[in-house]
Amino acid sequence: MKPLPDFDFTVTERFLRYVAIDTQSDPASAATPSTEKQKDLGRLLAAELRDIGLSDAALDEHGYVYATLPGNSDKAVPVVCFCSHMDTSPDCSGANVKPQIVRNYQGDDILLPADPSQVIRAAEHPALANQIGHDIVTSDGTTLLGADNKAGLAEIVDAMRYLVNNPEVRHGTIKVLFTPDEEIGRGVDKVDLTRLGADVAYTIDGETAGTVEDETFSADAAVLTIQGVSAHPGFAKGRMENAIRIAARIVDRLPRDTCTPETTEGRDGFIHPHGVSAQLDQATLKFILRDFTEAGLRDKAALLERTVQEVMAEFPRSSYRLEVTPQYRNMKEVLDRHPQVVANALEAVRRAGLNPVKSSIRGGTDGSRLSFMGLPCPNIFAGEHAFHSRLEWVSVQDMQAAVRTIVHLAALWEERA
Repeated sequence: MKPLPDFDFTVTERFLRYVAIDTQSDPASAATPSTEKQKDLGRLLAAELRDIGLSDAALDEHGYVYATLPGNSDKAVPVVCFCSHMDTSPDCSGANVKPQIVRNYQGDDILLPADPSQVIRAAEHPALANQIGHDIVTSDGTTLLGADNKAGLAEIVDAMRYLVNNPEVRHGTIKVLFTPDEEIGRGVDKVDLTRLGADVAYTIDGETAGTVEDETFSADAAVLTIQGVSAHPGFAKGRMENAIRIAARIVDRLPRDTCTPETTEGRDGFIHPHGVSAQLDQATLKFILRDFTEAGLRDKAALLERTVQEVMAEFPRSSYRLEVTPQYRNMKEVLDRHPQVVANALEAVRRAGLNPVKSSIRGGTDGSRLSFMGLPCPNIFAGEHAFHSRLEWVSVQDMQAAVRTIVHLAALWEERA
């Protein structure tokens, strides 16, 4: 392995530029993208990619950015795609983001200047212990930062710029894909895999530097509709079956000390009620079901249905409908059939000067669905932490490490072809 030419990073400047654009997605919208403002960032990204030499970079009508870096090798190298998403979470405002950079971090709590109640406490964010001497980027405390996943966007663009400017680094054809609506589970709904033309892919959307994730939750959504019995409240005895009370009883009957997001970690899954709309005669509850195995996912769906049936038996004149819909599946099932994809990522992390760690995601990425669409796609760290919250942060040095990892990975596929 020859040493790579020195890096002259632009990743931080790009990141600060991207977070200034509000790209929050909207689960209530049926459009693609769910919010037109995501295209504002898409247009900027396509222009920046063209400026650095990816001449075909373009934003399509659905909000996807596609671009190609032609290979410079005489080998038959698999076409590798690097992917990140442009939207930010609906859980927290992404409008009018005002980032700050805490230089040469020394282990203290980080106060967010626009809201004194927002403090990134070292005791509550153990990853900060590995950031001594780093430069930490946060929001001002009134919004999320947007490192999830604008750090990944900036890292990919900077890596492409490096490869264009250093043609002595040999690589095959590289594809870039930036997606909308990942945060609401629609990130690859309208991706054109023929246009993309990749053989393997990597999402750059992970947390701790050095991490490569080859496993996700398997995920289902469940919607429970309860039809109660209405009556005048002054004459309701023996007649009314209040759908609001029925819904509350079902939620209360589900496990409290296990099988919830707030009581599980590691490889434990959960049943999570996350939405409710209700009136006297009808209530709708929305759930997400998560587990690393298909059997575990089926068990959770069965537990939910059993609980509903037990409660509904107490209300004989009411009825219900429970609909369970698949969302995504554990990508490890696919990636285990393509071991070189993960092996190359781990080696790229090592060559970038980090200790590679293979782990699982308690969630999903675009890579979950891409893998089952025929494009094996593990997830590589972007350095983002405390995402979906006003306490979100990312290290400049971790973003730079991700740029190095992407470059090494592109070179590794050529080297091992």
